[in-house]
Amino acid sequence: MSESREVMNVRQASSYLGISPDTLYRYLSEHRIPAFKLGNRWKFKKTLLDRWMERESFQSRRQQGR
Repeated sequence: MSESREVMNVRQASSYLGISPDTLYRYLSEHRIPAFKLGNRWKFKKTLLDRWMERESFQSRRQQGR
């Protein structure tokens, strides 16, 4: 089994992103992060999180350069 799972739960995704689960839930409520629900649980695709982090990093660099 792969060490890095393609689909993660909240605990795994928050650890992967280096943020608290509370922050991740806030991002979910603000529709800031790609996720989907499977039943009543939030799930995150690693590939989508990687793309989201790249966009966030790019936007942060652009704002710092202003």
